[in-house]
Amino acid sequence: MPNNRTFAAMKKDRLQKSLEIFGLQAVMDAVREGKEFDKIFMEKGVNTGLAMELRALLKEHNIMFKAVPVEKLNRLTHKEHQGVFAFVSPVNFFSLGDVLMQTFEEGKAPLFLMLDRITDVRNFGAITRTAEACGVNAIILPKIGGAQLNSDAMKTSTGALMHIPICREQNLHHSLKYLKKSGLKIIACTEKADTDLYEVPFTDPVVIVMGSEEDGISEDILELADANTRIPMFGKTESLNVSVATAVILYEAIRQRQLEV
Repeated sequence: MPNNRTFAAMKKDRLQKSLEIFGLQAVMDAVREGKEFDKIFMEKGVNTGLAMELRALLKEHNIMFKAVPVEKLNRLTHKEHQGVFAFVSPVNFFSLGDVLMQTFEEGKAPLFLMLDRITDVRNFGAITRTAEACGVNAIILPKIGGAQLNSDAMKTSTGALMHIPICREQNLHHSLKYLKKSGLKIIACTEKADTDLYEVPFTDPVVIVMGSEEDGISEDILELADANTRIPMFGKTESLNVSVATAVILYEAIRQRQLEV
């Protein structure tokens, strides 16, 4: 059930400045809690047990860090940093169930966007900008294997990350099954499809799935799709950048929905 706080209030919370944390255990705790990081600096050459454990944890969660001289860390804080200093992203995440219920309560046909293994930060920022402009109700990301919500994503989105709910899910397959049970149709955009997007209805409650440029959409997700669609290509170019392809799909959805009004 949605909590008593409004989505507007939750969005306002995103305007907080990046949280600065330091110390090996503190940063590891933040990683395990699912925090998003803007930047992480680690001292070069530090190979203590905890430092190696933190590096392994960052690798497991696909979180990048930069090795820097100790002088860099000493300039960031005069306190005991243990060789690590991190900036936590100011973006907060929303519950998928809360956003879905709120959308239905507002009398809207949900238009959700799921990004499967899209890791390029700038592509993600551009997609977010378009999705917010199209009135997408939520963007769904995987907890591991998706783009980091850092300063580059914020910059590329031109602030759109502050205005659209982001739902980060442990398992996209399970999330799609939940959305299907809730009445949403799953439309997967894939080059393997035989149906052009102009032949697919987007007026019902839907979740549009976009995959990575390298691997496309995962097979287990494609199996759940109610419809597979592709963008027709008329030139020699075989595919579009994923952010451009997402814009094409979303504006076709908006076009169809505007005709229904």
